[in-house]
Amino acid sequence: MKILVTGGAGYIGSHTVLELLNAGHDVTVMDNLANSSEESLARVAELTGKKAAFRNVDLLDLQGMKDLFNEVKPDAVIHFAGLKAVGESAEKPLWYYQTNVTGTLNLLYAMEESGCKSIVFSSSATVYGAPEEMPLTEKINMDAQSCYGRTKEHIEDMLVDLAASDDSWNIALLRYFNPVGAHESGRIGEDPAGIPNNLVPFIAQVAVGRREHLNVFGNDYPTVDGTGVRDYIHVVDLADGHLKALDYIAEHGGLHTWNLGTGNGYSVLEVLHAFEEAAGKELPYKIVDRRPGDVAVSYADPSSALADLGWSASRDIKTMVRDHWNWQKNNPNGYEA
Repeated sequence: MKILVTGGAGYIGSHTVLELLNAGHDVTVMDNLANSSEESLARVAELTGKKAAFRNVDLLDLQGMKDLFNEVKPDAVIHFAGLKAVGESAEKPLWYYQTNVTGTLNLLYAMEESGCKSIVFSSSATVYGAPEEMPLTEKINMDAQSCYGRTKEHIEDMLVDLAASDDSWNIALLRYFNPVGAHESGRIGEDPAGIPNNLVPFIAQVAVGRREHLNVFGNDYPTVDGTGVRDYIHVVDLADGHLKALDYIAEHGGLHTWNLGTGNGYSVLEVLHAFEEAAGKELPYKIVDRRPGDVAVSYADPSSALADLGWSASRDIKTMVRDHWNWQKNNPNGYEA
């Protein structure tokens, strides 16, 4: 198929582009490079022997996207592009709503006008908020607790309404848990701009000497060691889930929602100690106050993805941190030379 990947130069995007190219798809990446590097795509080409076309187009440039669709004529879109930092979203809500919600609205207008009606959307487990019951199933009502999560919730609502209005749309809503790791080659991986927002890239920067220590937010939760428990998923497993979802909606049509997680939870300290083992050294950390809005435990019920897509995560936490460390130690400053 001809696939347009928005945000395809980013962390999850570049790993998915690699898997799409290896599967024989014709890929065009649309990215404004605000939080990504074209170097990732050069390395994807090196790893696959195939090249994705690249277009520097912004989600807020409706005419630019219409022109791109007229040029590329894609069969389907995988939509990663957007802003994703929970803390930043609280400080800059208008920017988040404009980029994520208005940007996606523009994308859907451009898709509809060109007759491309298949989309795999990069949603998030943050749409669940803080429910008491675990594991999290797709049937739980959305109740996002952050501005970032609410932008994902709004986009899901838009896509549900779109599908209800026109059954020629084929839509997959993929709710990710916590993507970590990197391609086993160590050539592509996560390269966050500024201070990392997520646990594993922060640990990786401590391990490589870019940060002094890890802050652990709270050690008095009702968990195995008092620190928060989350579901981490290897980015290559996650990328594979996108290909499976793409094939499914191409064959079956309709609107579908799937969790992409492992179904297992690991505490902050368990992840830290696994990373120490991979790096072969102790890493400094400090216990600090809980963050407002953090829940004690969050992990997926991924059984629907297994039943419908035949997909399940195959890589464990040791593999995730080993591959993440392999990327970081070989690229201590990310994609910068």
